[in-house]
Amino acid sequence: MKIVQVVPEVKTGSGVEAVAYHLEREWQAAGIDTARFTLVDAAGGWLPKPGPGLRGKLAIIARVVWFSTVGSVAAKRRWGQPAADTVVICHNDALVGDVYVNHGIVAVAMRARGHGLLRLVRNPLHLFTSARDAVRFAGSTHRCVVNLTSREDADLRRTYRAFRPSTAVIGNGVDLERYTPSPEGRRMVRDELGIADHDVAGLFVGHEFGRKGLPAAIQAMTQLPDTFHLMVVGGTQDLIDRASERVSERGLTGRVHFVGAHSDPRPWFNAADVLVFPSIYESYGLVVTEALASGLPVVATPTGCVQDVVEEGVNGFVTTGEPQDVARALAAFLRADRQSLRMAARASAERLGWRNVAEQYVELFQRVLKEREEA
Repeated sequence: MKIVQVVPEVKTGSGVEAVAYHLEREWQAAGIDTARFTLVDAAGGWLPKPGPGLRGKLAIIARVVWFSTVGSVAAKRRWGQPAADTVVICHNDALVGDVYVNHGIVAVAMRARGHGLLRLVRNPLHLFTSARDAVRFAGSTHRCVVNLTSREDADLRRTYRAFRPSTAVIGNGVDLERYTPSPEGRRMVRDELGIADHDVAGLFVGHEFGRKGLPAAIQAMTQLPDTFHLMVVGGTQDLIDRASERVSERGLTGRVHFVGAHSDPRPWFNAADVLVFPSIYESYGLVVTEALASGLPVVATPTGCVQDVVEEGVNGFVTTGEPQDVARALAAFLRADRQSLRMAARASAERLGWRNVAEQYVELFQRVLKEREEA
């Protein structure tokens, strides 16, 4: 068997690119031949990298549109008729591949935030991706669509009534060697931020502050003891500036610490006591499983993988995402046996290793190749 992944980038870190990276690594370790088709192969290597402000948003639009259009044509020319033992898996944008991995549904994400239609209409990229995926799912582009959770599988069918491919549910994995409980560096990070040993440090990780629920987390802190701090990893400078204003208005200066975007969040995982993640919508939520693997209990909304991996009062607490309820869940964490929560968090992540996930994909690919041969 040979596996070709169609994805704009393959790299470590988080997000779709990291999923492709870990799958490729596990397949190669199992002796499976792998190949990539990326934005560079689609002659889009010249496109600027996403960044802060309007230029950063335009860069995202350019890359998505390019890989969806030019990338689709180029990938079909190269991999549109693969060899009998080759399976093509697409992760993002391009309309090609035996298998497509659904990493999120724009329409569902917009509805979750309220005024979904208005949010779609006022954002050209959302309109483009929604129209593109309507074509994707109504046709015969893919034989199978992989959803990361059973809830996402149901949402996909409700959103696209003309849906044709078969579906499967395979969750994302977590790198159990990279993300592991480690007290090293805890004191250094906390000293830099002015967080004392007896203080409790929550951690928020995410670039889209609004969708990920940072405003609710900040508001919840007004109901918690002064010894509770929140470290915020991610965000562009303009987002950080606006959030800092909210922090100041609520008298939380000195308790909320913005450290900016970092490709490696592990130092803050090590320094934290709990992940605070009241996200409005997640297709999966890799940061949740990374936190659990790092021995961090989780306070999160029932989005993405949370319903599958967080057990109330055992390795975390589930919240509605309303500020008052986020405060309630964090107060419950403060009263709980934190050592037991930490141990349970790591134990719950150990069944989510990438090797197991990669094997599930191989089983799916074998079925897809058989169906393709019979057809």
